[in-house]
Amino acid sequence: MTALVPLPVVLPLLGAAVTLVLTRYPRAQRIVSFTALTAVLGVSVALLVEVSRHGTLVVAVGGWPVPVGIVLVADRFAALMLVVSAAVTLCVLVYSIGQGMADGSEETPLSIYHPSYLVLTAGVTNAFLAGDLFNLYVGFEILLVASYVLITVGATEERVRAGTTYVVVSLLSSLIFLTGVGLIYAAAGTVNMAQLAGRLDALPDGLRLMLNCVLLLAFGIKAAVFPLSAWLPDSYPTALAPVTAVFAGLLTKVGIYAIIRVETLLFPGGPTPELLLVLALLTMLVGILGAIAQSDIKRLLSFTLVSHIGYLLFGIGLATDLGLSAAIFYVVHHITIQTTLFLVVGLVERFGGSTALDRLGGLASLSPLLAILFFVPAMNLAGIPPFSGFLGKLGLIEAGVAAGGGLPWALVAGGLATSLLTLYAVARVWNMAFWRRPATVPTEASGLPGLMVGSTVALVVGGVALTVLAGPLYDLTVDTAAELLARAPYVEAVRAAAR
Repeated sequence: MTALVPLPVVLPLLGAAVTLVLTRYPRAQRIVSFTALTAVLGVSVALLVEVSRHGTLVVAVGGWPVPVGIVLVADRFAALMLVVSAAVTLCVLVYSIGQGMADGSEETPLSIYHPSYLVLTAGVTNAFLAGDLFNLYVGFEILLVASYVLITVGATEERVRAGTTYVVVSLLSSLIFLTGVGLIYAAAGTVNMAQLAGRLDALPDGLRLMLNCVLLLAFGIKAAVFPLSAWLPDSYPTALAPVTAVFAGLLTKVGIYAIIRVETLLFPGGPTPELLLVLALLTMLVGILGAIAQSDIKRLLSFTLVSHIGYLLFGIGLATDLGLSAAIFYVVHHITIQTTLFLVVGLVERFGGSTALDRLGGLASLSPLLAILFFVPAMNLAGIPPFSGFLGKLGLIEAGVAAGGGLPWALVAGGLATSLLTLYAVARVWNMAFWRRPATVPTEASGLPGLMVGSTVALVVGGVALTVLAGPLYDLTVDTAAELLARAPYVEAVRAAAR
């Protein structure tokens, strides 16, 4: 089964190469992209089943010994993230195919879109499987290079301006990350994370703290943690709907994944959990206050994205089994729901001609299906029982109460307040865009392509399925959190592969 480990990276790259050759054959590009991502999803599910039964899988790429060569590691956490990301990227691909077929090549140039999208997927999967810090950096760079293309597809003035901001911020975070990798190599003599788990413990406390903070700074920018989040609401809303959706659902979570991996494997037990709790509270509150001040649905959802990153930091900062398992559950929930909402907003823009709240109205009567597609994930995001958003927040609150102390209790209060304000924000969108009578008599609404609606329905159903399957999923996240905090299974698996 170790032969499966590289495939989530290799298959999208091969698909990107093939689609690049097939630039004059849009239909063939669509088939290749769909086939590649379907295969990635199948491989990811097989990896999750295998590692859940038999433990961590490790592959030394090219047969080079650790730590000389690149090592790919699939543990429970990496495999779970692979499954969720593969499912989401596949649904977004189908949505974008529907949009591209409906709009033509001017708005969605297939010859550019498909190779870039597959390279982005390869970068995400490589980051999840990376067993050393430099390969993690490479994964970030692969997905960022592809994202530079995707965020400016269409080349409108607004997209190019927002894309410039995104590129500058991304390059800055990458430079900080690469600096951190260099400093760690200078201090410990390796960038292999299994080896660093032992060597970093022997460094002086001050040096360990400095190295930890450099990495947190880099990952905090990528994850849009306050006060490093101002770039996101200005960048994401300008892109095409499928691009915004996959960025919102996945790219910030790759940063969160990196924070979890670093904090549990490389720098456990340090003073940074308290810093993470403070940042979590500020991210929650500042993000949601920004959301309720918005009059455009895309910008509103972008600020809720920032806000809910705070919930993830809350669980990470507690540094307990309960907190980490709830954070991992919430990662799965938030990837699915945030992606779904941005796809729905793409349908709203197509159907109503705008995402500005003062220009919308009466959508519930004009398209009941569209109203349902928004209402279900919106209530899930707000944490209304019995949806997975409620279960994830309940798990975080229980972990905060169990941890005790001033900061955890402040996070519990902040989490409850943020949840209520999120409900207010999405209810305001519902009232203004869907429920109220339109200020003017609406013209005949545009039709919605079946592939766009079908893929959105699939993600809405997937979000509901997280509620139905919450018990098994929580059991998996509990085991995942215990494995991450133990560190030994990961380290021993890599050492065994090195022998």
